[in-house]
Amino acid sequence: MTKSATSVTRDTAARERARDLVQAWDGRASGLGSLLGRVTPVDAVGVQERVASLQKRSIKKASKLWALDLVVRMIDLTTLEGKDTSGKVRALCAKGMHPLPGNDAIPHVAAICVYPTFVAEAKAALGSSGVKVASVATAFPSGQTFLDVKLAEVRAAVDAGADEIDMVIDRGAFLSGDYAGVFDEIVAIKEAAGPAHLKVILETGELGTFDNVRRASVLAMAAGADFIKTSTGKVTPAATLPVTLVMLEAIRDFERTTGKQIGMKPAGGIKTAKESIQYLVVLYETLGPRWMSPDWFRFGASSLLNDVLMQLEKERTGVYQRPDDFTLD
Repeated sequence: MTKSATSVTRDTAARERARDLVQAWDGRASGLGSLLGRVTPVDAVGVQERVASLQKRSIKKASKLWALDLVVRMIDLTTLEGKDTSGKVRALCAKGMHPLPGNDAIPHVAAICVYPTFVAEAKAALGSSGVKVASVATAFPSGQTFLDVKLAEVRAAVDAGADEIDMVIDRGAFLSGDYAGVFDEIVAIKEAAGPAHLKVILETGELGTFDNVRRASVLAMAAGADFIKTSTGKVTPAATLPVTLVMLEAIRDFERTTGKQIGMKPAGGIKTAKESIQYLVVLYETLGPRWMSPDWFRFGASSLLNDVLMQLEKERTGVYQRPDDFTLD
């Protein structure tokens, strides 16, 4: 099918915006190859030592309460199972809006993350609560299908009401060195997403090295990602503090060069309040206070919320609550 003149114009404009970012980062109009060729190697030992040092930070009670409240507001509460049902999605939306019924001091989460087929259901359930709807797309979690199918899925999710799209990159293409193909696909997905924010999932557990993680981060940001995200949660390892630090440092350097602020979302395997606070420490020490907001940092999680609620209740009452006192996610 031949593209319309309007569609061709949009595609051209999207590629020009992406090219401008590449040139701003690169410092000269020499293209994507030079951009990625100039990505510096990652000091793996330095990354591990930095994370180990930051994990030792002691957080006092007042700061801990503030941090736990922020974690709740940063959660993309997620259900991405083959057995998902409309009832489960509606129940998750209710929990996202009111994490602890009867305690209005607990804020709502940032978003509910679901498969595209449940976007309309989630949108209706959330109403005007302020909780956003995020939808995975582009043949999640593998990313292995035709580009036309990926674009159609993204457009359908946005038409159904998705505020945010969490796409996966084609790791096979990336690992085989087809960086231009991955770049062009992200540009096309960004255009198809329209007004929805685009989170680009790198699936860092399959990339193999910190150098690949940094290279993929730069590529995704240059192609137009609003957020970069560690993982689908379907591959082990998923989010880790060292990988997150590498991605945060790439975000820092990208903003210094281009002036464009990019968000970050670690996802998969973050289950405890203690872990989440460690992520906030790494975030603050790497990017500073401007990123300490749900607008710029998210946790992709399903079981994290309950542990945070248990910690908040412990701080409020002085005793630990039972896990059975909270609804299952």
